[in-house]
Amino acid sequence: MHNLEKNFFKYQAQTTPHPLAMEISHAQGSYIYAADGKKHLDFVAGVSACSLGHCHPKVVHAIKQQVDKYLHVMVYGEYIQQPAVELTKLLAANLPDPLEKTYLTNSGTEAIEGSLKLARRVTGRSQIIAAKYAYHGNTMGAMSVMGYEERKQAFRPLIPDTHFISFNIEEDLKQITEKTAAVILETIQGGAGFIVPKDGYLKKVRKRCNDVGALLILDEIQPGFGRTGMLFGFQNYDIVPDIVVMGKGMGGGLPIGAFTASSAMMDQLQDNPKLGHITTFGGNPVIAAAALATLKEITDSDVMAATLKKEKLFRALLVHPLITEIRGLGLMLACITPSAAVTNEVILRCKDNGLILFWLLFEPKAIRISPPLTISEEEIREGCQIILNVLDDIKDF
Repeated sequence: MHNLEKNFFKYQAQTTPHPLAMEISHAQGSYIYAADGKKHLDFVAGVSACSLGHCHPKVVHAIKQQVDKYLHVMVYGEYIQQPAVELTKLLAANLPDPLEKTYLTNSGTEAIEGSLKLARRVTGRSQIIAAKYAYHGNTMGAMSVMGYEERKQAFRPLIPDTHFISFNIEEDLKQITEKTAAVILETIQGGAGFIVPKDGYLKKVRKRCNDVGALLILDEIQPGFGRTGMLFGFQNYDIVPDIVVMGKGMGGGLPIGAFTASSAMMDQLQDNPKLGHITTFGGNPVIAAAALATLKEITDSDVMAATLKKEKLFRALLVHPLITEIRGLGLMLACITPSAAVTNEVILRCKDNGLILFWLLFEPKAIRISPPLTISEEEIREGCQIILNVLDDIKDF
């Protein structure tokens, strides 16, 4: 073990006992290069964060331009900074009414926190309803609406008056009542295994919220920014949430989050009390410039429209006895294998063969496939062949 690796384990806090611990040299396009010179095709994109691949030239150019002007100058919302203003204006232009005012944060989980606070502020109610097997982040508020007790129990007590329903089960919608401030759902459940809404489920949730005066918060941190063929996943289902939360793919590889609502709602964070939600680095000009360049490229190019064509190619290529199902939409896909043991072998062996795959939080049989939107058909074929070869090698595992 060389010095950098030793220092990684000694000084940098770890999230699991066994991190992949690949030392990175550089990354470009659809590839990550390790310090040992090995090239890895990336089918994960930083867990859906690098929408345009690694070091997209337009994103890098925007970052460099802004760095030469100014970095952080003042806490969020006090100074007028062009990158943040242009970013929020372009978001409003690409979102349906009345979603027009955006609060920029440092991460998706912080945006979840802000959205929950906003819902309670607007409705004057306390009850929050979330979905079983939901994942919205790992801060205390976001963890409170995580629908997986095994990951929460060590950190209790969490935020009270939080209740859970089953995703796609219409009968459970009766639990949404006049006591409910908000229902928070992932448009497509991520950690649960890329579960898509079925049979008009989201429309039924929207109607129930309307009937009882509750707000609907949709978490677009993973589906957002073109990954499902639309800029936001909810646009595939003909509904509009009261609050939409975003992050990950928004920043072109830099850390950012945001939540958007109507002006009438968002303005309630300004007063009674003042500073109802505050952040030092939210809207950071360098990160906002990167996000603006990312959003422009996604909306001006054909990468978003091409995701559904690329999804069909993945589904056509990934046919194997050890793939029992492919879930998801667009370039948010999960290959399901017969067991967690098979999934682990595929992910680890593919890494050894130059392909990066990853796990999902709550579905141990799932293999995450969430490549950059810019991935080429040739690269898709290359990566899928590696998966098939590995599956052939372990079919008697």
